[in-house]
Amino acid sequence: MDHFQYRDGQLFCEDVPVARIAAEVGTPTYVYSKTTFVEHYRRIVRAFAPLHPIICYSIKSCGNLHLLKALQAEGGAVGFDVTSGGELYRALQAGGDPAHIVFAGVGKTDHEIDEALDATAVTGGGPKGIGWFNIESEEEFWNLDRRAALKGVQVRGALRVNPDLENKAGTHVKTFTGKKETKFGVDIDRAAEFYHLAASAKHAKLNALHLHIGSPIKLTQPYVDAIGKALKLIDELADDGIVIDTLDIGGGFAAFYEGNEAPPAAAYAEVIVPLLRQRVAKGLKVILEPGRSISCNAAILLAQVQYTKQGGTKKFVIVDAAMNDLIRPTLYEAYHFIWPTAPGPHLVPPSRQSTLRVARDERVDVVGPICESGDYLAQDRYLPPLQRGDLVAVFSAGAYGMAMSSNYNARPRAAEVLVEGDSYRIIRRRETYQDLVGPEL
Repeated sequence: MDHFQYRDGQLFCEDVPVARIAAEVGTPTYVYSKTTFVEHYRRIVRAFAPLHPIICYSIKSCGNLHLLKALQAEGGAVGFDVTSGGELYRALQAGGDPAHIVFAGVGKTDHEIDEALDATAVTGGGPKGIGWFNIESEEEFWNLDRRAALKGVQVRGALRVNPDLENKAGTHVKTFTGKKETKFGVDIDRAAEFYHLAASAKHAKLNALHLHIGSPIKLTQPYVDAIGKALKLIDELADDGIVIDTLDIGGGFAAFYEGNEAPPAAAYAEVIVPLLRQRVAKGLKVILEPGRSISCNAAILLAQVQYTKQGGTKKFVIVDAAMNDLIRPTLYEAYHFIWPTAPGPHLVPPSRQSTLRVARDERVDVVGPICESGDYLAQDRYLPPLQRGDLVAVFSAGAYGMAMSSNYNARPRAAEVLVEGDSYRIIRRRETYQDLVGPEL
């Protein structure tokens, strides 16, 4: 699952004790395992190899340049899924090939579209422009056609189609996007008409279909259902002379938070590959957009206990990490396993289950210093006794952790550290007070 393991009662990231990182870098700090990050990517590559897909890593899940460069170094059909001009800039700075970049999002501005049309590799050379724009509305498509006309270029679009699935996987309502009633994409009942109208465009070619049904999707059947509907639509369009040469099946693969809820990449591939193998043999190009399944378990958030206190019947453990560092618990009611980094050999956790109990544990709320009642990392959680100065690790923090952090309450954002083997380096320094006010001055 990952390379965060206890040895003799001490937590290690690969071969580095995390206490050493805390002592030298401070807290709160995101600690990444490079081996975990790259291994999770490689598992997807191996699982879907029969389809020869372009694997566009979703930068929004975790976008540190050093991690993006680690993927870029893998070679092959590495690509990036971006959702803003800023993420496009990150992809290019990491050495991404513009031809392997997919630009998603419902509200692309003219400026962002122009940046994508002009995108070139940092190393220079090669044609301009990204591989595909994921189209989310009729107005966006015709605006893309106009922007491309102004530059005298041709662009490719992938229409995001909502297959209208039921949320049988139990995905959080804020991250399930497979229904018709979502701000993303076009519902499947209108998609054929959209393709027919788009066929008259002069500079934007709508020759691809994009699916993204949400995240995390803990079952494989929703992918079977969505792809089945997409292939039926592709065949109907082919009968009318409209050729779809690329199918982007999106991402959304689940990751381990408790340790048993996420199918491995091979399980998703087991049901998806048979649906598409013959199509690929006949020329269909396939794109995947994994994010969480690569980055989630590649990081922990290190925090230090500042105080403990009793409030009525409830005990609070107050740490120096807060909702501005990790907003998922309060935004999505998300579960993250939390445990002391030095519990001693007798309290090494045998699992990361939410039901885990150990001798002399206490039911506590783990909270941060922000002036919000919603500032918590865990509620009613059973943990070993903790005291001021103890270090705790918040596990499975790589996806939508640092990526969603903020400066709320004028808090400098955390440092980021990348571990490789028995060494580590800072890949994003801790912000300072000067960083907070710099743009205002």
